[in-house]
Amino acid sequence: MGVLLPTVFALCAATANGLATVLQRRATLTVPQTQGFRPGMVLDLLRRPLWLAGILCVIVAGVGQAAALATGPLALVQPLFVLELPLALLFGSLADRRSMAPRVWAAVAAVVGGLVLAMVAASPQGNRTRVPLDRWIPTLAVCAVVVLLLTATALRRPPGKARAGCLGAATAVCYALTACLMKTSMHILDDEGVGAFFTTWHTYAFAACGVAALLLLEHALQGGPLVASQPALTLGDATVSLVLGVLLYEEHLRGHWWLLPELVGVGLVVVGVLALARAESEYG
Repeated sequence: MGVLLPTVFALCAATANGLATVLQRRATLTVPQTQGFRPGMVLDLLRRPLWLAGILCVIVAGVGQAAALATGPLALVQPLFVLELPLALLFGSLADRRSMAPRVWAAVAAVVGGLVLAMVAASPQGNRTRVPLDRWIPTLAVCAVVVLLLTATALRRPPGKARAGCLGAATAVCYALTACLMKTSMHILDDEGVGAFFTTWHTYAFAACGVAALLLLEHALQGGPLVASQPALTLGDATVSLVLGVLLYEEHLRGHWWLLPELVGVGLVVVGVLALARAESEYG
């Protein structure tokens, strides 16, 4: 099947997520800011049409992501979601009828070029369909502890960069774990049918992780500037997903001299993402 199909699905999902980010960000800024963790924020947001439109985009993105994970390796699909950030900035500028500055376009070029270079050099391979339970248990435990520690750290901070960064990183872990669990669920659906899909624990685990990620995301967007939350979310999701792909699904990345272009590509992505996050904060 190659990499074309999962790449197309992932790009469609990233586009939908980029639009969702713009809509959700604007919706969260219309509700009262809180010092603590308030699950009731979602109830407030349910009355905002912008947020509901954002959730619709999230659903579309989820379908695209599921299709991508069912046809390609996690280490290929999830890093492509780095493109959410430049897409979100583009959608935001179009909504405000503002043109992006040359330096912003340069940052977009760095992200896209770096991502292409890193992915071509790494050439993620492997599409294992099942993961033994003895690998899932420590993975779930470690991810849960990391998310709880990051969230607790964020709640001890006032609204600002530290709070937004910690919540963005916690969201990234939840996103990566959601994708990891979704991948197994989609293969179960493909191999054993709908009945098996709704009776396997993976389906309910990825749904729970997805809900947790959504709740954390809303607080990250409200908790501080995008220049803090967005890099943690964007780069964290890609990094954790790569690690989980290698450890759980035994996916392979090229090594030896290929490491040089991979590192150059990653460096371009990091520089571009940081520049775009600053620009997105300026654009509101």
